Amino acid sequence: MSDSQTLQWQALGRDHHLPPFTDYKALNAKGTRIITRAEGVYLWDSEGHRILDAMAGLWCVNVGYGREELVEAASRQMRELPYYNLFFQTAHPPALALAKAIADIAPQGMNHVFFTGSGSEANDTVLRMVRHYWAIKGRPEKKVIIGRWNGYHGSTVAGVSLGGMKAMHGQGDLPIPGIEHIDQPYWYGEGADSDPEAFGIRIADQLEQKILELGEERVAAFIAEPIQGAGGVIIPPDSYWPRVREILARYDILFVADEVICGFGRTGEWFGSDYYGNAPDLMPIAKGLTSGYIPMGGVIVRDEVVETLNEGGEFYHGFTYSGHPVAAAVALENLRLLREEGIVERVKAKTAPYLQARWRELAEHPLVGEARGVGMVGALELVKNKRTRERFAEPGIGMLCREHCFRNGLVMRAVGDTMIISPPLVISEAEIDELIAKARQCLDATARDVL
Repeated sequence: MSDSQTLQWQALGRDHHLPPFTDYKALNAKGTRIITRAEGVYLWDSEGHRILDAMAGLWCVNVGYGREELVEAASRQMRELPYYNLFFQTAHPPALALAKAIADIAPQGMNHVFFTGSGSEANDTVLRMVRHYWAIKGRPEKKVIIGRWNGYHGSTVAGVSLGGMKAMHGQGDLPIPGIEHIDQPYWYGEGADSDPEAFGIRIADQLEQKILELGEERVAAFIAEPIQGAGGVIIPPDSYWPRVREILARYDILFVADEVICGFGRTGEWFGSDYYGNAPDLMPIAKGLTSGYIPMGGVIVRDEVVETLNEGGEFYHGFTYSGHPVAAAVALENLRLLREEGIVERVKAKTAPYLQARWRELAEHPLVGEARGVGMVGALELVKNKRTRERFAEPGIGMLCREHCFRNGLVMRAVGDTMIISPPLVISEAEIDELIAKARQCLDATARDVL
């Protein structure tokens, strides 16, 4: 592509496009990066630069770019039945087959799926379904849902409210009523003066404290990501989830495990709940369900919850594109690829251990206070002083590092001063070596700027 073509596209962006999560004035002054094609784990921009996508798009391109099987699945379905809805007591084969395929890999006892168009819509559905469930049981006062500070559950009104990102709450008078939050299990950033396992138990105990403060009779559910993704790849201490399970067993509230990021192989298991041994009542899903090739989400629901919903009459909730036949066909083919190519098993046995071993080598870098990860996710904490964990006083170190990454052919995401990755599950060991080499190069460039 020519420079003039890039400038034309950037002008179109300035004149007509409002992108998500963007400072519009700053972007208009700088100009949008234009991505034109992709293959495997790589992107190409309009100026011909090849970029290793260590974020799999937005945590979603699990089977990699350029899979013709998914293109063909969409094409076949478009010719046969390009669209029909799931309203009016009607269904179509792709949605029904997909519901069964998801149930086959879901945790035991989770055999039903409500389809949505995205993870945000899935979490809207969670809020509606949880409150509807308790109303059917004759306990409409059980409305409060407990989430975690810095958790992320989407950017709709309900999703932002369930999540705990205060900057998002500051826009639009959020959260909505009936949502409470407890602390996140972020040992490096918020508990580094204590033993990790003691910290994990202390933070988990906040769940019970909040239930007792509010009254069990008012609490409907607890929602949490197995690993917080957008919050900075926050990996709980080993003591955290067992303690949460103990607490949940004492009280009559539902457990919602947000699997939008962790689902479909990201941890080396089909779901993050499998990795941690959790048994949720509802699991929002999206992203890796179709490997991002087409929008789709859903909520996997435990059988006991469905039995109650069956007694509640009409559930006044749904979307025009719930279970869209083309999306369902792509998701079915995506799940087939994950299963038949043994991608999840290969991640667990081979590439995730290799990635995590190489990733932890970066902890030796002068800028890195901690290198952590699980499966195919990782985080680097950028600090001024490794010994004291002192952060940089000036903001934007992470964004500075991110820009060095783009200039050096790598996508790493910045969450404050934390750099995070989530590469396609099909990444090879040689490509992991390239990722680590480029990450080190970008850390060196950032260090030259700030140390």
